[in-house]
Parts: sequence; structure tokens; C-alpha cells
Amino acid sequence: MTVLYAKSHEWIKKNDDGTALIGISDFAQHALGSLVFVNLPEVDDEIVAGEPFADVESVKAVSDVYSPVSGVVLEVNEELLDAPEKINDDALGAWFIKVGELADEVELFDEAAYAAICAEEE
Repeated sequence: MTVLYAKSHEWIKKNDDGTALIGISDFAQHALGSLVFVNLPEVDDEIVAGEPFADVESVKAVSDVYSPVSGVVLEVNEELLDAPEKINDDALGAWFIKVGELADEVELFDEAAYAAICAEEE
């Protein structure tokens, strides 16, 4: 399963069944610092590419999480509600939502191109 990244620091893993998992990148969690709260959408919510679908709160600030695709929320990672620090521990393993009915998407980058974007921001 290929991981692609949005310029806004979210990742997406598209599955063969037409669904996708979405989370935030390791670069994002590192920049945010220790996460203490995550606010996730509800199952069946529609999300829109380039628009916020969730937010995360760290000891530093509250930040929006933007969707790399349009679609419908099929599943929410409930574990993160009780343990947002899992995002800090394993950003690529701590998915936020599973999305179906995938439609529009923002420009997505492979790991090398995304690393270059991050390097520019440091």
C-alpha cells in the first residue's frame, strides 16, 4: 500500500477496495509536539478535499487536519480519542479515519517529494 502526502502534512493510504486511511505525517506530529486531544468526524460525515475534517490539540496549539480527498467517513479510529499520544508514537500507524466513495483529491506527493517540501519548511 503506497503512502502519499498532502502539502498540508496529511498522509493517505489507498486500499484496493476503493477505501483509504488518512492521518497526519510524522513531520506534522513532530512540529506540533505532544498531542493531548483529537477531535474526529462522525461515521457517515462527508469530507471535502482541501477542507478541515478534524483538529488536533497539542501543548502548543490547536491545528486543523485537512482532507486530501473528498468522500464519506466509513470508520473513525476511536483509540485516538482516549490516547492521542499514539499519533506521536507512530504517526503513520495512527490513522484518523477510513474513507469511502473517494472523489476529488488535492495534489499528492510521494515520500521523496514530500521530504523536499518538509525540508523547505524547516
